Amino acid sequence: MAVAVVRSRALAGVHAPVVTVEVHLAGGLPGVRLVGLPQAEVREARDRVRAALQNAQFEFPARKITVNLAPADLPKESGRFDLPIALGILAATGQIPAAALDPYEFAGELALTGELRAIRGALAMVFSARRDGRAFVLPAASAAEASLVRDAIVYPANSLLAVCAHVTGRQRLPAMTAGPIVACAAGPDLSDVRGQAQAKRALEIAAAGRHSVLFVGPPGTGKSMLAQRLPSLLPPLSEDEALESAALASLAGRFVPERWRERPYRAPHHTASAVALVGGGSNPRPGEISLAHHGVLFLDELPEWDRRVLEVLREPLESGVINISRAARQSTYPAQFQLVAAMNPCPCGWLGHASDRCRCGADQIARYRGRVSGPLIDRLDLAIEVPSVSADALAMSSAPPAGESSAQVRVRVVAAHALQRTRQDKANARLTVPEVVTHCCPESAAETLLAKAMTRMSLSARAYHRIVKVARTIADLGGCETITTTHMAEAIQLRRFERAA
Repeated sequence: MAVAVVRSRALAGVHAPVVTVEVHLAGGLPGVRLVGLPQAEVREARDRVRAALQNAQFEFPARKITVNLAPADLPKESGRFDLPIALGILAATGQIPAAALDPYEFAGELALTGELRAIRGALAMVFSARRDGRAFVLPAASAAEASLVRDAIVYPANSLLAVCAHVTGRQRLPAMTAGPIVACAAGPDLSDVRGQAQAKRALEIAAAGRHSVLFVGPPGTGKSMLAQRLPSLLPPLSEDEALESAALASLAGRFVPERWRERPYRAPHHTASAVALVGGGSNPRPGEISLAHHGVLFLDELPEWDRRVLEVLREPLESGVINISRAARQSTYPAQFQLVAAMNPCPCGWLGHASDRCRCGADQIARYRGRVSGPLIDRLDLAIEVPSVSADALAMSSAPPAGESSAQVRVRVVAAHALQRTRQDKANARLTVPEVVTHCCPESAAETLLAKAMTRMSLSARAYHRIVKVARTIADLGGCETITTTHMAEAIQLRRFERAA
């Protein structure tokens, strides 16, 4: 009898726990048996591995082979265990030395020819392997994203034969290291938006404090354009933030190395399901709110979304994480996204337009706006009307727009972010109630103004604290230590939901 041990990784949320692949050869009827909660795609590895070994001119033993994927209570999915299973069989039969596998972890899906195919979650797996001090051997197609983990040792391989040549010392694979930081390509610029001075001001405040915002206005007034330009106002991602964002994209199989350190921008269609939005499934994967981690989530046509789908946003908007529970497993994904939503003011969309073409009745308008629940609206920081723009402002023959560019606004946003990091080490939108009391003390006149607004506008306690946080951001943009009545009045004006929505 012979036993070989190879290390790999599974995926459980954003974590990648170690999986020990144990291969045991014994007498009996020839065959391969996989144990350790393998799912369908893992059980199919027996056929892929057999063909890959034979086509690579290795001997496939005519013996009883038992492959155990430990720990036994952790579900195993995807084809990433093909490579470690194949290496375990080779080590157990003495075709490669078992001791040569100890310094490494392996993951990769095998083609029938022995070539290695890309896998998802490579970045998360290498990030965990680095902490354990082991190098990682991956398919070449997945190694580029994994090499972004600083100080990690990643060996890209194109085939099973190349991996075997490396571990036996016949031909070493070149190690990949973290490449130079590449500047992100410039996105849409704020100067492209004509007019809409108040909406641009709200967008700057939202960017400075990472606040959520709702744009309300007729079709074609620039709501989507404004949302698309929010990432260009935000500071660059730090290396840790970029790794978190990239790891989540890798888990979903959507990571693009060319977009490294670029703020995520997700804009799902309004027909998306709750699982697509927050994540889940039988094998839980991150949803749109996690793919927008440290970036922007844009929900257009807000009342057209299924109300039950929108309601699942309430908890992650407050906590910044999403907990997905299933009978067999639980997963937690970070979801510190910045929500930007847009909606029309009425079913036809033309309420308040200069053409005066809206014919919607009061009950129709009330039912339309009622599709978005009060508790969800209460969790939004800003609500802005985006009115129609005059033909003169849009004329192609007119002078170029005189509005500020994204780069000019970003200077003020970055300065405000620096103040917040120094003062409380987080954005104003993420302050807890005790932290609001500590860091957002308005002057007495400003507090009196807010108290009057609470009564007149029937604001909740949550709305009270959100207005104070927005006022703190406005003060930060002006470089003021104290929240004045001017700051508070602007923050209150930017939350007139009963007028805007």
